[in-house]
Amino acid sequence: MADDGSEFKPLGWGVAAFGAIFLLVGLDLLGDYGGGISPVHLVVELAVMALSATGVAYLILRLRHARSTVVTLARDVATARQEAERWRLEAADLLTKLSAAITRQFDRWDLTGAERHVALGLLRGRSHKEIARERNTSERTVRQQAGMVYQKGGLGGRSELAAFFLEGLLGP
Repeated sequence: MADDGSEFKPLGWGVAAFGAIFLLVGLDLLGDYGGGISPVHLVVELAVMALSATGVAYLILRLRHARSTVVTLARDVATARQEAERWRLEAADLLTKLSAAITRQFDRWDLTGAERHVALGLLRGRSHKEIARERNTSERTVRQQAGMVYQKGGLGGRSELAAFFLEGLLGP
């Protein structure tokens, strides 16, 4: 939505057009009044004026409704943005706490820097090959380091490593 009101221009042009018709027919009616006017001509021009007045009224109501809708939508968007920002901040706080908890657990397991990097890669779902590429080392070295992570943590493999950290997050 544009902030310049351009979404309302078609309704505004409609109001202007119907208003002009009303005004022009009214002026024509005034001009015809002094020269004698047939009843049919009078009824037709009054009907055109009534229809144009109805058109103006209808379009003004539509314009008011459209503006009200835009205001409501803008308020809803602002509320959604605030909620999204609040959620993002809460999630960032929780992720920071989770990261700290993972680091503390790695400390308890006495993992080396390389083993921590491998363990984090495994938790992120990366393959041994991807981790090896990231660390600029061989896949065999990554497998050995992963084995040390499992051994130090008393875990049977990648799925138990993931379960160790995710089990409490998912609730009962």
